[in-house]
Amino acid sequence: GGSDVRANTTRAVPQPDGSHLLTGHKWFTSAPMSDLFLVLAQLEEGVSCFLVPRVLPDGSRNVFHVQRLKDKLGDRSNASSEVEFDGTTGWLVGDPGRGVPAIIEMVNMTRLDCVLGSAATVRAALTQAIHHTRHRRAFGALLVDQPLMQNVLADLAVESEAATALGIRLAAAVDAGETAFLRLAGAAAKFWVCKRTPAVVAEAMEVLGGNGFVEESGLPRLYRQSPLNSIWEGSGNVIALDVLRAMGGSSDTLAAVTAEIELARGADPRFDDAVKRLSAELGDPDQLPLRARRIAGLLALCLQGSLVLRHAPQAVADAFCASRLGGDWGAVLGTLPAGTAAAEIIGRAQVEAV
Repeated sequence: GGSDVRANTTRAVPQPDGSHLLTGHKWFTSAPMSDLFLVLAQLEEGVSCFLVPRVLPDGSRNVFHVQRLKDKLGDRSNASSEVEFDGTTGWLVGDPGRGVPAIIEMVNMTRLDCVLGSAATVRAALTQAIHHTRHRRAFGALLVDQPLMQNVLADLAVESEAATALGIRLAAAVDAGETAFLRLAGAAAKFWVCKRTPAVVAEAMEVLGGNGFVEESGLPRLYRQSPLNSIWEGSGNVIALDVLRAMGGSSDTLAAVTAEIELARGADPRFDDAVKRLSAELGDPDQLPLRARRIAGLLALCLQGSLVLRHAPQAVADAFCASRLGGDWGAVLGTLPAGTAAAEIIGRAQVEAV
């Protein structure tokens, strides 16, 4: 129904048996082949959440008129549809007028999917790039042994490791029931990791050159897919503003994320400086919405920095801190500073043939 869910025009009418009849149009209904849907609709109390099945308890089919499937840039294997509800049966989930808090639990899980899916996409592109360079010889040597290509591959590998580490940390938070941490860290990670993915996949495609632009390589499909997770469940601005909302809604969320970041305090001066910058950004209340993307991105980078400093090899952590946090990095990938242990980083990232 769009980012402004409170503007939802679908209406729900209570029935004597406790169900509701929904009438309205849904511009985006993901995965229409599913058996159950969570749907927002208006009651007198406000936007409410409803469980809508495809098949009713008596075995009859619910009213679920699929108008069309979307002709999308990517993600074609997972259909999105436009549907019409016309007396469609649904059951209230949660309290009347509290549909957004009810559905946000699903949204948080989907945001985790977005982070993990983007991290996996980055990893898939990186694997293709390293494999190609280990077998492609140009100018008298394998590409993987040439300094500039090593810089590009190492930069891609650092991006992949940091994205994966953050995604796995979020998954662990789900398992442990760390709701306060997940509320803020999930939004920041969704903003940053998903936003970085198209640029990373495009760079990996360039490693293969013209071969990477050919469908048989698989990279064009990854590239078409790569913007989706940044758009789905809240595009960049929506998620960046949600980061502010998560911090403002509860002091527990920022405290939980800060505690995670602080676990690496003192491990690297560049990381410590970045944490100070984050603290200064958060301590300045002026024009917060205008600065929301800066805050969301820096928050995610500090989380990634804390994780790689504690869990990644020294070579990876040093490259991450030098480039992402210390500013010794250009405007494009492949600009890691001199002295980076590129071969070691690439060696850690490569996949051996089985």
